Amino acid sequence: MAIRVLSPVVAAQIAAGEVVERPASVVKELVENSIDAGARQVQIEVEQGGRRLIRVSDDGCGIPAAEVEIAFRRHSTSKLVDADDLNRIRTLGFRGEALASIASVSRVTLTTRAATEETGVLLRLEGGQVVTRRAVGRPPGTTVSVEDLFYNVPARRKFLRAEATERRHIDAWVTRYALAYPALRLVLTHDGREVLHAPGDGDVRQALLAVFGLEVGAALLEILPEAGSASPIRVSGFVGPASLHRADRGSITLFVNGRWVQDTRLTYAVIQAYHTLLPTGRYPLAVVMVDLPPEEVDVNVHPAKAEVRFRDADAVFRAVLRTVRQTVQDGGPLPQAMAGRTAWAAPGHPAGWGAPPAQAPSAFQPALLPQREETVSVLPILRVIGQVSAAYIVAEGPDGLYLVDQHAAHERVLYEQLLAQREEGAPSQRLLEPVMVELSAEAAGLVEAHLESLRRLGFELEPFGGTTFLVRAMPALLAHSLPAQVLPEVAAGLEEGRTQMDEEAERAVIRRVCKQAAVKAGQVLTRQEMEELLAALERCVSPRTCPHGRPTMIHLSVEQLARQFGREG
Repeated sequence: MAIRVLSPVVAAQIAAGEVVERPASVVKELVENSIDAGARQVQIEVEQGGRRLIRVSDDGCGIPAAEVEIAFRRHSTSKLVDADDLNRIRTLGFRGEALASIASVSRVTLTTRAATEETGVLLRLEGGQVVTRRAVGRPPGTTVSVEDLFYNVPARRKFLRAEATERRHIDAWVTRYALAYPALRLVLTHDGREVLHAPGDGDVRQALLAVFGLEVGAALLEILPEAGSASPIRVSGFVGPASLHRADRGSITLFVNGRWVQDTRLTYAVIQAYHTLLPTGRYPLAVVMVDLPPEEVDVNVHPAKAEVRFRDADAVFRAVLRTVRQTVQDGGPLPQAMAGRTAWAAPGHPAGWGAPPAQAPSAFQPALLPQREETVSVLPILRVIGQVSAAYIVAEGPDGLYLVDQHAAHERVLYEQLLAQREEGAPSQRLLEPVMVELSAEAAGLVEAHLESLRRLGFELEPFGGTTFLVRAMPALLAHSLPAQVLPEVAAGLEEGRTQMDEEAERAVIRRVCKQAAVKAGQVLTRQEMEELLAALERCVSPRTCPHGRPTMIHLSVEQLARQFGREG
């Protein structure tokens, strides 16, 4: 076939495919233009999920009459002058493709008036071609109406999803801007019905309430800047407490210099900040904003400007992980008892008042708990009352009753102790006689590859031919456990962390070891043992959950008790 130059119409429609994926893409590009124009108020009207109409109106600086047609030419922009400007982009738009791409696949009507001019201009385009231009009166600002999206590209139009789906995508984009720009008054309507009204008063908390509702918005924890940090990387925003989690990563929202981005590594940093604080398979809710000098980030790496590249990606990763982790550890309420179970307990672990099981001898070892230090505890001081079902410690606090899961609490204490000891080597207990343990071929390979890491945790293992290991010593906290039971758990921990960093594999092993060593439900504890366990839990960095994310305790407030006993009013 002969090589030929595509017509401008076809070229524009191909380019539009990169920028205008669906109606939500149109909303995104137009709202970004409004923000760059200095708008304080933006109204978004949508009909039929964006197929019929998308109208975005703002009170920004407007477009001068002489530049209106130029604005719809490809690669026309007011944001850049030369290539050097790409190294210090401070605006959301800069490619000069959005208006041209949108106009090429729809019918567009633009009315605008620059603040310095007495009259405005109305410009109408169909398929990218100007069909009407005339003077109009209007306040300073711009309104862009996009009708019949993809009317001239039926192949694209038929791939649009159901109207409700397209509405959800639009809602997602608008809520992101409401969170990133709390001083911007945003109003979104679908088919004449208002679905979002961000007040634009500059109060981020009010924007959170408008987006997430009263209960969730009020529960989110503010990320505060690191005190005394000289780093140019500033992390801010809001994250959910460990009690607030979702089934997927979709509730993690990231902004870089005010631009919403998709970044797998930063998303992973947020997830890792909740390490051991959430149940397996659950993810946090977070709105994280990263600000850094524009020359430290390249925003010109994706046609839809949804991805960025950092000059020092590791430093940004560490900053996000550190600040989010600190925020979650410092804040957040204890889970509250609800009807029959806690609001965030894992299924199958309700706190009940059943008959106690047969008593088993206590294997609680207070000597293994950390020594008391002068630290600020995130838990209230608790007074032991007793034990329920040989599984839960009942304690009184300054504002009600606390039920502590003794197994989960002991797991947390042992986990943080082993983490603190691993650099110098955890205390080890030599066996009177070495014990041979046979593993599966895959498990044996994992154990042999991590012998040094296991040594730091207190294991002394020696390959003994084939898939057999000679166990000469184990961590002191496992002194009463059988090597044949422990080593498969160790291998399972290595498998759990194999696809991640070495440190994560080591943490996974520690979690498994602590689960094996912690006191179990059914073990009767003396009052002294219960008091020592709670005192050790108070000294933990993250005392509210076990290493697997289950709560260590639930709280029954005085008000809840009063309601249950009919003492209110």
